[in-house]
Amino acid sequence: MADTARQQPKQTTASPARRDRVIIRATLIHWRVLVSSVQPFAQRLAANIERVIVGKQDAVELALIGLLSQGHLLIEDVPGVGKTMLARSLARSLGCSFSRIQFTPDMLPSDVTGVSIFNQESRHFEYRAGPLMAQIVLADEINRATPKTQSALLEAMEERQTTVDGVTHMLPRPFMVLATQNPIEHEGTFPLPEAQLDRFLLRVRLGYPGAEEEINVLERQQFRHPFEELAGVASVDELSKAQTEVREVHVASAVKRYAVDLTRNTRGHSEVYLGASPRGSLALYRAGQARAAIHGRDYVLPDDVKALAAAVLAHRIILSPGARLRELTAERVVQELVTKVPVPGGEYKP
Repeated sequence: MADTARQQPKQTTASPARRDRVIIRATLIHWRVLVSSVQPFAQRLAANIERVIVGKQDAVELALIGLLSQGHLLIEDVPGVGKTMLARSLARSLGCSFSRIQFTPDMLPSDVTGVSIFNQESRHFEYRAGPLMAQIVLADEINRATPKTQSALLEAMEERQTTVDGVTHMLPRPFMVLATQNPIEHEGTFPLPEAQLDRFLLRVRLGYPGAEEEINVLERQQFRHPFEELAGVASVDELSKAQTEVREVHVASAVKRYAVDLTRNTRGHSEVYLGASPRGSLALYRAGQARAAIHGRDYVLPDDVKALAAAVLAHRIILSPGARLRELTAERVVQELVTKVPVPGGEYKP
């Protein structure tokens, strides 16, 4: 009996510290698996979009960051550089429903959100959806519409819903607004109010292509536009999964503090009349997660925040009258802050 008892296996209990190490290791593996699936997804989309948009890798990456962060994009540049084509290529690459709204001064809010029409047969009002009811919405030349019509987008951009005649209608998921405007021509335009600018996660500027890139554009369009042959390379389900996975990218406390310090310093700058709101800090946080995932990391670096600072914060601040007279730009102010605000040290990995 004694020998039999000695042969029984001992029951061991893992220590709390060992259990914690197992949990942490499993979490790290989970993060790495998630990020490893986001990077090829983004690379596949970027390669497809760049079949149409030539030589604008940075702008395409910012568009994907906005998409993965579940934010909205303001594309500001002169005509003819590919603003509209970027939005159309993004939607076609994903196979999303796409709608284009050409804003004009005579447009009404109901032309955007939809309208309720009385049905004579049913004796009830029926909602007829407007062009806003799409997954990717292109608001072309948004600053040509009146402020009343521009405000029709506010609820949709922030809450992913729209209210018509007191009835709330949910927008499809995913939902993204890409708005374009010409920063040069101001005749017949209505500048976007600060509240609406603040709802755009990023502002992107494409710029003119280089000489070789412009020749490449000519050659690609000799017989037909490359957009005509563009096919979808991802699905809406893949996008929804990637957007969820991006939210799990680790952001160290030091990096959070760095993003907040950059935003807060815009409020006390001598050349700034109105600084960025806390929504600017949150935008840096979300966009940093997406950039890290696109670059194959499961953690955010201060370099991610620095690279995104101008695109995230510049359109959220209002310069003082004196700064505007000296032709100082918001981008220069943000870049100055990036060089002055100390970069945190420490461990950034989870």
